[in-house]
Amino acid sequence: MGVVSTRRAVAQGLAAASFALAVVVTAAGTGMAVPPPPPNPSDAEIDRSREAANSQAGRVGALTNQLAQAESRLVALQSDVEAKMEEANKALVDLETAQDDAAKARAEADAARRESDGANQAIDAARAQIDRFAAASLRQGSSVGSIPAYLSAKSPEDMLAKSGLLNAVSSSQLNVMDQLERARAAKANKDSLARAALERANIKQAAADKAKRDADGAQAIASQAQRDQVGRNQQLESERGTVEQALVQAQNQVGGLQAQRQRYQDWRAAKEREDAERARAAAEAAANQGGGGGSNNNNGGRPGGGGSARPPVVGGGSASTVISRALAQLGVVYAWGGGNAYGPTRGIADGGVADAHGDYRKIGFDCSGLMIYAFAGVGIKLPHYSGYQAQAGRRVPLSQMRPGDMLFWASGGRIHHVALYIGNGQMVEAPYSGSRVRVTSVRYGGIVPYATRLL
Repeated sequence: MGVVSTRRAVAQGLAAASFALAVVVTAAGTGMAVPPPPPNPSDAEIDRSREAANSQAGRVGALTNQLAQAESRLVALQSDVEAKMEEANKALVDLETAQDDAAKARAEADAARRESDGANQAIDAARAQIDRFAAASLRQGSSVGSIPAYLSAKSPEDMLAKSGLLNAVSSSQLNVMDQLERARAAKANKDSLARAALERANIKQAAADKAKRDADGAQAIASQAQRDQVGRNQQLESERGTVEQALVQAQNQVGGLQAQRQRYQDWRAAKEREDAERARAAAEAAANQGGGGGSNNNNGGRPGGGGSARPPVVGGGSASTVISRALAQLGVVYAWGGGNAYGPTRGIADGGVADAHGDYRKIGFDCSGLMIYAFAGVGIKLPHYSGYQAQAGRRVPLSQMRPGDMLFWASGGRIHHVALYIGNGQMVEAPYSGSRVRVTSVRYGGIVPYATRLL
C-alpha cells in the first residue's frame, strides 16, 4: 500500500507541475483564464495517510524506548564486566603474592632441613667417637681409661694426672654430645615450624589459584552476557532503522497529499481573485461607457527563512609530574592487564571482551596500569588493581578533589575503574577495550563518593 500511494503522490506531483507550466504558457501567450483545477485529495485519503504515518511513528517510539532500555542494560553489563576484570586483576595480584610467600616458605624450609641434617651428622660423628672410646675402655677393663696408662705412671702424682686427663676426655665428649643433642632438638623444631609455614603458604596459594579461576570464570560469563546484549542492541538498531525508513515514506506521503491540497486551495483562491477582478473590470467598463480598463497584477511573496543556531563554545610540584606522565600517554591503546612503572606493556588474555579486541596482542594500558605509570614518576608504587589503589592513600570528599587525585567507579559495591583528576572537571583515563587513553569530563554516574589522595 505504501509503494502504491507513493507512486500516486509522485504522479500527482508531476501533474501539478505540468499544470503550473501550462498556466505560465497560457497566461503569457493568450491571457486566458486560469485552467481547470489540479487534483484535490479527499479528507479521507489525507487522514488515512496521516494514520499510517502516526502508526509508524508509534513503532519508532516504541523501538526507541526498547533501545534505550537495552543500552541501559548494556551500560550495566559493561560496568559488571569492568568489575569482573578488576576482580581478575585482584586475584592475579593476590596469586602472585601467595606464590612469592610459598617460594619464600619453601626456601626457609629447605634451609631448616639442611641445618637439621647437619646437626644430625655432627651428633652421629660424636656418638661414634664416644662409642670407640667406651669400647677401648671396656676392652682394657676400665670405664675411664686404659689400666696400662695407670701402671705406666712413674709416681703417684703422674698417676693422678693421667687419671684426671682420662676423666676430662670422657667428660668433654659427653658435654659435646649433650650440646649437639640440644642443637639437634632446636634444628628439628625449626624444621617443623618451617614445614608448617610451608603448608600454610601452599594452602594460601591453592586458595589464590581457586580465586583466580573463579574470577576468570565470572569474567567470562559477564563478557558473554555483554556480547549477547550487544547483539540484541544491534538487532534493535536495525529494526528501528527499517521502521524509520517506513516512517519517512509515510510522512512523505502525507506531505505530498497536503501539498496537493495546498496547491488546489491556492488555485481556488487565484480563481476567486480573478473572478472578482473580472467583475470589477466589467463594472468599470459599464460605468465608463466603453472606457479603458486596466490590469492589476499582484505578485505575492511566500515567506521563507531559515537559519542555524551556533553551538555554544565550551571553555575549557608532584601532582603536575603525575598528570604530565599520564597526559603523555594520550592516544595509547587500551590493553587489559597492560602498563607498569616504565610505560605501556603487552596486555594479557581474559577469556572475554579483552580477547575479543585482541588486548593480549596490544601494547598499552588498562585503567590501573595507567595509574601505576603516572605515580611511578614521583616514586609511588601502586598495585595493578583499582580496588587496592583506592586504599593506597587518604580519602577525601569529591567536593574537595584536586588535580592529582584518583577517582573510582563501583558497581555492586566493587570498584571496577580508576581515572586521574586533572582539574576543571576533567580527567585522564584508559577507558575500556577497543579505546585509547583520553581526556574527558568527570562522569558522576556510578562514581564512589570520595577521591584517593597520594600527594
